[in-house]
Amino acid sequence: MKKLVLAAALAAAASTASAGGYSEPVVEPVVIVEEAGSSSNGILLPLLMLVIVGAAVASS
Repeated sequence: MKKLVLAAALAAAASTASAGGYSEPVVEPVVIVEEAGSSSNGILLPLLMLVIVGAAVASS
């Protein structure tokens, strides 16, 4: 009798756990905002590194 009560309780718990059914999760779109800049920003860092390396080589 205890096994029957336990089985009924487990069956009731399992059916209420999935009573809502499956709903597809909502995924928010990812928005990427890029700052507007001049085209010279991409070349500024390599030129600066070249000047620093050149100064280091010249001083040694």
